This record gives sequence, C-alpha cells and structure tokens, in this order.
Amino acid sequence: MSRSNTDGSMLWHKVLEPGELAEGRVKPVTCGHQTLCMTRHGDRVGALDNHCPHQGGPLGEGSIENGLLRCPWHGWDFDPITGKSPGEFDDGVETFEVEERNDGFYVAIPEAATHELTVSDVLCETMTRWGVRHVWGMVGHSNLGLADALRRQADEGKLSYYGIRHEGAAAFAASAYGKLTGRPAACLAIAGPGATNLLTGLWDANVDRSPVLALTGQVDTQVLGPGAFQEVDLQAAFGKVAQWSQTVLHGSRHAELMNLALKSAILQRGVSHLIFPDEVQTLPAGSARASGPEGRVTQHEIAPPEDAFDEGLRKLRGAKRPVIIVGHGARFTMPDITDLAERLRAPVLTTFKGKGLISDHHELGAGVLGRSGTPIASWLMNEADCLLVLGASFSDHTGITPKKPTIQVDFDPMALAKFHPVDVPVWGEIGVTVRRFLSELGDEIAAVDQTVEVAQRWAIWRTEKERRLAEDRGQGLSSAAVFAALTHQADEDAVIAADVGNNTYSFGRYFECTRQAVLMSGYLGSIGFALPAALGAWAATREEATPFSGRQVISISGDGGFGQYMGELTTAVKYEMNITHVLLNNSELGKISKEQRSGSWPVWQTELHNPDFAAYARLCGAYGRRVTDVEELDQAIGEALAHVGPALVEIVTDAELV
Repeated sequence: MSRSNTDGSMLWHKVLEPGELAEGRVKPVTCGHQTLCMTRHGDRVGALDNHCPHQGGPLGEGSIENGLLRCPWHGWDFDPITGKSPGEFDDGVETFEVEERNDGFYVAIPEAATHELTVSDVLCETMTRWGVRHVWGMVGHSNLGLADALRRQADEGKLSYYGIRHEGAAAFAASAYGKLTGRPAACLAIAGPGATNLLTGLWDANVDRSPVLALTGQVDTQVLGPGAFQEVDLQAAFGKVAQWSQTVLHGSRHAELMNLALKSAILQRGVSHLIFPDEVQTLPAGSARASGPEGRVTQHEIAPPEDAFDEGLRKLRGAKRPVIIVGHGARFTMPDITDLAERLRAPVLTTFKGKGLISDHHELGAGVLGRSGTPIASWLMNEADCLLVLGASFSDHTGITPKKPTIQVDFDPMALAKFHPVDVPVWGEIGVTVRRFLSELGDEIAAVDQTVEVAQRWAIWRTEKERRLAEDRGQGLSSAAVFAALTHQADEDAVIAADVGNNTYSFGRYFECTRQAVLMSGYLGSIGFALPAALGAWAATREEATPFSGRQVISISGDGGFGQYMGELTTAVKYEMNITHVLLNNSELGKISKEQRSGSWPVWQTELHNPDFAAYARLCGAYGRRVTDVEELDQAIGEALAHVGPALVEIVTDAELV
C-alpha cells in the first residue's frame, strides 16, 4: 500500500500495523526494492537503511541494547532513531521519514531511479541474441547483479529461468538440452562451491560435445588472490572442462566476451565459461551495447577431401555386405543416412548414445551395438565386409570391431582413428559426405539385400525377450517386463533420458525405439544424469515451431541414480514440468554388485537404504505410484504418462533379472 507525496519524488509505504512493533524491538521490512530496519525506542518509531555502512550487516536482525541499535555482524552501535553513531564518530545510517496514521506507520521512500544499463545487461542481452533461451541455476550472494540482468531478460520474454536445488543438476540440464537440440543453453552458479558443483555436468557436456554456457559469480577483484571467502581460482578449477574460459573485467569489451563465448560453444561443440567478479556485474555499461551472431559464424558444412572421399566411395561400391554404424554425432543427419542405407540395403547399427536414431521397426534398423545392445547388431557387424562409421568414437563400450575394413566420417579430425587405424578416415560433415555418397554411388554396387537377415535376427531376439518376460524369482519384477511395458506406453516420439547402471543396460536391450529421442551421459557415464536431463529436455519441448515441441518427456533411473538429484523433483513441481520418471528400485547399486562378483570381489557396500519413493513424490506435489506386481505395470506407467505434471512410477525390481 503506497502513495506519492505532494512533490512526486517520494512514495509513502505502509510498513507496520498499529502496535506491531514493541518497545526496544527491531524488524526488517521491505518496500519495493528497499529494505528498512524499523525500530521502536521509547515513544518513537525509526526507519533506517537495513545495511550497516561498515560490512553491510542486516541491522534489522540486530537488537537494541542500552538504548542503542547494535549491528549483528560486528557489534557497532547506532542511535535507533537518528541512525548516528555515539560519541565522536561521524559515521551513521541513512534514515527515512516516518509518519503515524490511524491504520499504522508509513515511511517515505524515494522513487526508484531509472535503471542504468549495466555490464551484466549488455552480456545477457548479447546472450539472448545468440539464441540462448534457457538458464538453469541458483541465485546467490556473488551473482546477484548478473541474476538481476537475467531477470530483466526473462521479464521481457527473451529467456526462461529455472531455479534448481543443486548446481550439478543445472549443468546436466543444459548439457542435455544441447545434446537434444544442438543449441547452447546456460547454467548459473555463485563463486566457490556453487561453481565447482557445476563441474560434473559440464564434463558430461564436454566429452559428449554438447554446447553449454557456464556463468559463474566470483569474489570482488580487489580481494581476488589472497584467499577471500568462497574464493576459488575458477579458470584453473574448470581446467580442460571449458574449452573457452574468461573473466569479465572492468576494462573488458563486454559484448565481445559473450560473442566469443557462444561462438566457441557452438563451433567447438563444448563448454564456454564466463566468470563475473561481484563488483563488475553492476558496473555502468557506458557506451557498450549488446551484440549478436550476425557476420560472426561461418557455415559448418565442410566437404571432405577428394582423395579420402573417392577411396571411401570405392570401398562402398565394392562391399557386398556393408553395415552402417551411427553414433550420437550423426543425430541431425539421419534422413540422409537412412536413404543411403536403403540404397545399399545395408543394416544400420547404433552406438548406445545413438539409440533410437533409426527405428527398431525399420527394415534395416538393427538396434544397439555393444555392451548395452542386442545380438542383432553384433551378428550383423560380424558378418559385414565393410563398416561405414558415422559420428561414433569406437569406445570400448560400443565394441566396433577393428578387424573389418572401415570408413570413418567425422567433423573433428581428432576423432578420426582415435583409438586405432582405420582404412579410410574422412574429415567432413556427416550430412555433406553422406549426400555425396548417395549422389555418386551410381548403379554399379556390389551390395546384397540384407533385410531378410535383419528380420531373422529380430525374430530370434524377440523370442528371447518373450522368454525373459516369464522370469520371476519372487524378488521383484524383471527389467524385460519393465521395458516391455514402457515400449507399449511411451509415445513414438517421446524424449527419453536414461541414467547409468543396470537400468540403462536393460533399457538398451529391451526397449524398442520408433521415433524416440534418447539422451544419456555417454562418455562420462555419470550416475544421476536422467532427472536433471529431463528438465533440459522439457524446456526444449516448450519451444514452439521446433522438432521437439509438445513431445512427451520420460526419465529412467535406478534407485542409486535417483537419489543423487531427487530434490529436483521439487523443481519439476515448481515449474509444472510434464515429466514422468520411471524408477527401478532394487535397493542396491546393482551394476556395481555385478562387477564385484565378476571380479571375484565380495559384494560390499552396494546395498541402499531407501524411502518409499512414490510417497516421496506425493510429498513433493507430484504423482507417485509404487508397483510390485507385473500385472500393474502397463496401467501404472500409462496413468503416470497421462498425468499432467511431474509423475514418478517406482517399480520394485530384481537386481539379478537385468
């Protein structure tokens, strides 16, 4: 409740009810953006600036002792009405006019000055001009000026901000968004522990080539170095996780820093990091203005060298049983790759990170290769006489054999033949290279039609899956049953974030993809990835006129993975995120137990003490249901997916039936 005084320069705010403040008491009151320390001493009520002039201590949390207001931080005294220090000291606290009226006490506050453009404003507007639409993070004492600039961009509808419960979740959400869309999102943290909490999610982005912008606060530059509170050498701490890292300084070309950060994140497909010392965040921008990507980014579609391309083309033409293996790096060029596969009648195998890039119901779709895959893909690879590998890195988990003639295509020359020599390393954008193969193959190709073998291998595997559905040791549901039900219930174009552990291996084996987009922590393999990744995926589904608009979002984890970031369920509730989490609860770190047995170790310290996760979900304000009977699976998953808002299905599973 407020009114302007006669000259229009002040606003009167009601701050206290009659009799609200007892004698000798103090109370902080916020009016607009101004926080006051209200005091009562004798028959007088005072209104002081809440900030102690020495260290900024909150005077409204102090007390009146011997007639003086004492700062709670360092014990300095002030007159509770005049704000002056006693004795010969000439410092004091700003005071404001107080007026007692019939309905309470009012204070005159100067009207807020017109906002002056700050360094943070310039950087944040530049960020949105580059297309950054989402920020996940935690607002804190060393990023408040930056956070206020983000607030202004959000108020103007240029970005969405999501306050998370742990900074690691912010980094994972941004990483997942980048993996899904190919565009950068941002994560925000304070100095010190907030910034270091980002590191796991940023390493995930780094090794999976996801564009992410990390924004971190920092202590004031005047105390940087000797070891101030929460000071961490952030450029050193971020080390190789950020392929571009810079501190925003007083004399920086501020818009240019953001230009370079985002150009690097997009073109290098990795993490860029900007460090904001506290006092720099609110510096007046002066003549500096926001910039953007215009004229700054070249097209990415580089053509391959002619000699390498010609050699690859020759091998493809002569192969009788070629097989195409696609990794996550091929995710944006699958229509062309599918056309090439159909031309060659060649099976398409995927790495685990590439799961879902081709439908398991396509006549040439052969599923996942490697430890998380099926016998279909491995059999077809072993029968091949030529491998065309697109956007994959030959990691141990994938199991691409080095014994077959291989053509490898990648935009990154360092990814080519990274672990062992290949016959034809081709440096080029996958889409450009594949389209050239298609246009220049001609009619004289030796490839035989392998669709019959693909169908035969699928029939064998589906029979095996049916057999495993019947397995029941009385200690929980089988993973085969869980993912059969999810296959039935999930939308054909759902976005699915998978965690790490036995649940992930089982998802790779048993879930049959149609047009789903799958996200996972690939090379880092970080437990806890799934739920924060779903936060990032959900943001992508909120964007209009994009391939992911309105799509269903599902996350999958074990009980160990969910426990890492279970607080983020409240984030999903707060922002009304339509996310369904499928939780396989076997009360242990099942994958680790299995590795201990395999290595002839005793099974030790892998058991977990769990709450009722479905009840926890309900306490958070989400839908929660617990399943112990296989007959309930389809209905439970279907109800959770139909629920508008966050939902969790806790399924009690057998750690041995994976």
